[in-house]
Amino acid sequence: MEYHGQPESASKPNTAEVSVYPDEKTLMRRVDWNILPLMTVAYMLQFLDKTALGYTTIFGIRESLVIMPAYAMPRRSLTRNQNLVGDQYSWAASAFYFGFMVASYPVSLCFVKLPIGKFLSLTFISWAVVLACHGATSNFAGLMVVRVLLGVLESTITPGLSLVTSLWYKRSEHASRHGIWFAGNSISSIFGGLLTYAIGHISNSVQPWAWIFIIFGILTFAYGVVLLIFLPDSPRTARFLSKEEREFIHKRAQQDTHTTVSYKWSKSQCIEALIDPKTWLIFIYAMGSCIPNGGVTSFGSIVVSGFGFSTFNTILVQLPMSIFTLIYVTAATVITSKLRKSRCITAAVLELISLAGCLMVSQIDPQDKLARLGGMWLFPAYSASIPIILSVIASNVAGYTKRTTVSAVMFLGNCAGNITGPFLFFSDETPVYQSAWIGIMISLAIAFVALLVLRQLMDFQNRYRDRQQNVKIDPESESSGVTETVEAVALDADETDWENQSFRYYL
Repeated sequence: MEYHGQPESASKPNTAEVSVYPDEKTLMRRVDWNILPLMTVAYMLQFLDKTALGYTTIFGIRESLVIMPAYAMPRRSLTRNQNLVGDQYSWAASAFYFGFMVASYPVSLCFVKLPIGKFLSLTFISWAVVLACHGATSNFAGLMVVRVLLGVLESTITPGLSLVTSLWYKRSEHASRHGIWFAGNSISSIFGGLLTYAIGHISNSVQPWAWIFIIFGILTFAYGVVLLIFLPDSPRTARFLSKEEREFIHKRAQQDTHTTVSYKWSKSQCIEALIDPKTWLIFIYAMGSCIPNGGVTSFGSIVVSGFGFSTFNTILVQLPMSIFTLIYVTAATVITSKLRKSRCITAAVLELISLAGCLMVSQIDPQDKLARLGGMWLFPAYSASIPIILSVIASNVAGYTKRTTVSAVMFLGNCAGNITGPFLFFSDETPVYQSAWIGIMISLAIAFVALLVLRQLMDFQNRYRDRQQNVKIDPESESSGVTETVEAVALDADETDWENQSFRYYL
């Protein structure tokens, strides 16, 4: 891709000033404590709700769902005689992502048209109601309906939180902040496993799998109200900041990418996003990473149970997977925050770790269940690459409409992968699923290659612009902080990374 033109500073006058805040570190620490916990718990509950179906598999939902409503059923244990037969469970698992995919583009429009804090909070409350309704389903058709609705509503949260991060923080801070709230994913798995273990011991006329949906829904509803009260729409509406602090935070983040909140959809930015090859490399990465995610999220409990563990022990031995995921996310966050130009490389290495885990599960003797279980603990490393790539979008895609469009395309890839994943697990291969592991390894390899190509493309474009402008600009140098003057653009301008020729990409 060729770029033409002079550095912006040669074509536009200084148009704004940003005063240096006397105690910026203290102010940003206050922002962290007010914003990051809200996002982390929100993401924790989102992941808990999305994966609730996986928890219910070992409590009999596949056997019971087509017989009668949960409240009318006798209690029964898990057997191989499935009444939610054949590929029906795969369809139920994938239905969530059909809703997610259908909603991706409308949601990107809503991010531009609506106040983001209120929009996220209201969708949070809405999906809590839908999740609780899962407990009242009595057949496959009913389950499909609520799964699709849940996907539509939950499609807001990950791109929404990524967008919120980009509004509050500089590009150099994106990787660490994305990593912090994405850690809610790992916390969710630990919390969800323990909570499910406790719920499984409830003994009354309601099935344990129904209680899982109901209790998770109640928790999410309550937290949605908290978000509605405390999550600001932008720095300029934050009640915990003074007027001067709001303006400083807004300008501090905006001047770094020349992107500001806009309630007007830009057709030109949308087209630019769709013809940018980086967008489609991100799509390929997302699909490659989420095929494993969709499959193992839905069938992981069945796979581990197939190693020879009892129902409750299956829950317990999966807890280390969550702990390992937290370790991967934490390590990736530290590495990408401390080492320059390390984001794409770190994400690619995480894909390789997951690939090693797949090899262990699929190739080690089935009798050696502890070694295969170790492979399952290595497997979730790929998930730690997701916040890294979200930070790549937040840092490297300038223009409010373009950024929301690229995020939507990434989550289309996310949906395509998560829809495909469960269908790699053929019911006649239970519990080994050899075909599934082969497909997952191919997907991880494709994601690995896409990340390396993405990095090389961004590096090429950085060097090309340096040559065109006869200047070397390193966006990741320690000196690229807030300066007293902002050259080249009015602070309320909304330029894309193609339009702003002084823009350089984080690698």
